Amino acid sequence: MDQDVVGPSYPAARIVARRLEARIGAALDKIGDAPKPDAQTIEAIITTAFWASLRREEDRIPKVSIAFLPPEQSLRPIKFNPHVPLEAEMLARIAPAVEKPGIHIGVWPYDGQLCAWGVTLTIPTWCFVLEVLGPGSLVVKYRRDEPGTKFANIAVLDGANVKFIEQQSAAISEAPPALSSLWTFYSSAGRNESDNILVRIATAMRAHGRGGSLLVVPRNSTRWLDSIVHPLRYSLIPPFPDIRTFFHEMEQGLESSPFTLQAAAEALAGLTAVDGATVISDYFEPLAFGVKIITGDGVQRVDEIVLTEPIEGISDTRIDPVLLGGTRHLSGAQFAQDQRDAIALVASQDGRFTVFGWSPLHGMVHAHRLEALLI
Repeated sequence: MDQDVVGPSYPAARIVARRLEARIGAALDKIGDAPKPDAQTIEAIITTAFWASLRREEDRIPKVSIAFLPPEQSLRPIKFNPHVPLEAEMLARIAPAVEKPGIHIGVWPYDGQLCAWGVTLTIPTWCFVLEVLGPGSLVVKYRRDEPGTKFANIAVLDGANVKFIEQQSAAISEAPPALSSLWTFYSSAGRNESDNILVRIATAMRAHGRGGSLLVVPRNSTRWLDSIVHPLRYSLIPPFPDIRTFFHEMEQGLESSPFTLQAAAEALAGLTAVDGATVISDYFEPLAFGVKIITGDGVQRVDEIVLTEPIEGISDTRIDPVLLGGTRHLSGAQFAQDQRDAIALVASQDGRFTVFGWSPLHGMVHAHRLEALLI
């Protein structure tokens, strides 16, 4: 498609368009039936969305999701009559109607011009999607195969800064068993989710926007109590709408159960919004929340960690943990050092998400920044 960009240019869009065209095209050659946008189309969509993100509509920041597909590939779409040219002002104006998750503005070329043809709740596998997160903040993603809790991210744009997600990160054999599902998600650059339990919890922790810490400890072990202030502020005694309850009822064939995996994950993530950390077993049984992490007498305080991000061109680095964030991050790193068979998941109020675990390979705490996969 020969699509000219209307209005001011956005250099970052032109920089990434060719790479995105090649990456999306390679994926579509193998799987999926979504249409394949060319570089000019990708640049035009990103540029328009970028300028829309800088506008205000009734003093609110536009947050929209744009999907590249014709209405024929949508199930029961809502169609505009006539089609509306894709422009920043238009996107900002209709953003309040489509800001909820799972709602996309459908975009397709008509007579050589990109137009918004309507709204869709369904899109095909590997469909090109661009989401506006905030002013100058965009993420390029695609819909993965079902079942999946979220779309897979390809690139994150923040103003002039562009981050491409690693297509295949190295497997992390040294990770604790509790992280198996999250590492499958991580090592596949978001393409696979395994049982996706921790992915759901991590996404829900970021979504509540208050920040929080989740400590995952071995089942039937009480050693983690050595790193916690006593008495515990809030201990948890079943019944609780926990993830183990969900699996138990599924095994019993209780299809009318009020529990769902997503509801259980959100309930657990909600506890992390309380001041202090939430503790669960590696069988996803909630044990306590609102707890305070301490360092035992004679225990070395963590002063250096290995940091990894699933971003192209960023290698592992050794840093002081204070560079990652505030008290939550320091406490999470300390817990991972003191409890080497446990891990700590930490969400910041600004959306950063870090997983801390002990690395026998490096002989220190290994921090994994995952927000680029979770947004």
